[in-house]
Amino acid sequence: MKKIILLSILASFFHILSAQQDKSAREKNTLRVLSYNIRNAKGMDNVTNYERIANVIESTSPDIVMLQEIDSVTERSNKIDVLNKLANITKMYPAYAPAISYQGGKYGIGVLSKKRPLSWSSLPLPGREEARALLIVEYNNYIIFCTHLSLTKEDRLASIKIIEEQAKLYNKPIILAGDLNASPDSQEITQLGSTWKLLSNTKIPTFPSNEPKETIDYIAGYTGKGSGYSTVKFHVLNEPMASDHRPLLADIRLKTDAAKVMRTEPYLQNPSTNGMTVMWLTNVPCRSWVEYGTDSTNMRRVRTFIEGEMIANNEINRIRLEGLSPGTKYYYRAVSQEITLYEPYKKEFGDTIRTPISSFTTWDDSKKDFTVLVFNDIHDNYALFDKLYAQVKDSGYELVIFNGDCIADVQSESIAVKSISHYCKTVGGNNTPTIFIRGNHETRGAYSMFLWNLLEKKGGSHTYGGFNLGDTRFVLLDCGEDKRDDHWVYYDMNDFTQYRQDQAEYLKEEIVSNEFKAASKRILIHHIPIYGRNQSSYNPCKDLWEGILSKASFNISLNAHTHKFEYIPKGKYGNNYPVMIGGGPSEQGATVSILQKKGNKLTMKVLNTSGETILNLDL
Repeated sequence: MKKIILLSILASFFHILSAQQDKSAREKNTLRVLSYNIRNAKGMDNVTNYERIANVIESTSPDIVMLQEIDSVTERSNKIDVLNKLANITKMYPAYAPAISYQGGKYGIGVLSKKRPLSWSSLPLPGREEARALLIVEYNNYIIFCTHLSLTKEDRLASIKIIEEQAKLYNKPIILAGDLNASPDSQEITQLGSTWKLLSNTKIPTFPSNEPKETIDYIAGYTGKGSGYSTVKFHVLNEPMASDHRPLLADIRLKTDAAKVMRTEPYLQNPSTNGMTVMWLTNVPCRSWVEYGTDSTNMRRVRTFIEGEMIANNEINRIRLEGLSPGTKYYYRAVSQEITLYEPYKKEFGDTIRTPISSFTTWDDSKKDFTVLVFNDIHDNYALFDKLYAQVKDSGYELVIFNGDCIADVQSESIAVKSISHYCKTVGGNNTPTIFIRGNHETRGAYSMFLWNLLEKKGGSHTYGGFNLGDTRFVLLDCGEDKRDDHWVYYDMNDFTQYRQDQAEYLKEEIVSNEFKAASKRILIHHIPIYGRNQSSYNPCKDLWEGILSKASFNISLNAHTHKFEYIPKGKYGNNYPVMIGGGPSEQGATVSILQKKGNKLTMKVLNTSGETILNLDL
């Protein structure tokens, strides 16, 4: 069994990894920046061609374009506002900063962007041969500084000081780009590097464009207030004709704000006497681990390695803690560090985030007492769930089971995450483990086959299986869909028939197993009932399982699906054990069950949304 569980965990990890590896480098908090001294679109062939410059821009699909040497309604540009012309062609938003007056118009620098700026401003920079400027453009999550520095060293040094003082005024990441007219080993670039990280490759020359020999164009990120940047990709484009400079193109990953790294709180899965799985999601790719121990001031680190490699650069985090002592309280916290760059020989990181310390207690076979909550058919109705939970929140439970159709029609990861996160957070899933059983609705939707990326199967490699809580045996089954596999709505993409047959074979083995026979109490849980007054003519689980279950001495079967509460005493419909079918998903029909064992006495109480007890059984 341990081998099967390990294989299941391995499969889940590899599935998560493959999903993550397909992600584009630009998807997560990444900007594509183009910096280009266009010499007012006058190419090396002495032809002024604005469309040629626009083609360079459009061919790279940048988020931000920082341009230098741009005319605005000058004589030589035939009174054309060059930046606006480029903006019209590329369908981008313009922001302009004139540096000097020239031929009846202006001459300066500009920014084009896919997103509309919040604001922009400019300030003069020193330039004894001609005035210079700094253009500052603000967006929701970052600031852009565009400039073209003087030909004189003293002016450049003074300009860098001014730029530094301006950067101190903002609390957002800042990207600076432009023609700085300085070599990589110059005093100016050395000075810049004290509070700016160079994001362009200074070993690649940018000027002149036909035979580049000098590097004088740069892209940099301001680090003075803790912002981080990684260059995912960088190119000096092979464009020898459109201008006398070559354009710089960089995909820049911005470090995520520390408060936005974690997507969910940690939630506990797959509890046992000697292990526990801690799961959580992040908003960005991370490397993650768990710190845990019996003393919250002295905790060890656990990471997950598969065949020598740490599971990292993903957003779904699953850390298995093993070798734990039974019946022992452990403290833990989840830890994630953003990975901003993941290359074969270079990796860069953002902030390391630690969740508050939580705790859990491992199960103990010698402890016979427990309290378990069971919910069903919530259908993502969070207000309904919260009202049900309010009736049982003080019951001192050790486990919460969701018996199907709690997540309705799993169309996307965001839907699944929202539901799991709400349920687990509400019941205190960071301290108390949860088990999710698949109902027929959890098999529907584009993300349904990936749902177990976010959860762990208590049955190991299957959605069905058994486990012991003290001396009580729990058996979980997965009924699949409620229509035939060949029903048109499934488009020939289901084979629950075989899956039910597999479970029939499992049941034959389970009811003769030592764990089952030695248990003092036995509880069967599956979503779609095989007994009851609301049965449809299609009941394949009854056909396959009833003969086997008739030989098994369960104390109770907990079911759902019909949306009508029903209690079926043993023998009423030929059932070999009592059956309770939970209600839902309306406020008038919803129920929550409390399974409680004290000594040799097992009881079950069923409550409605008003807290009224509608069933109280000694089992």
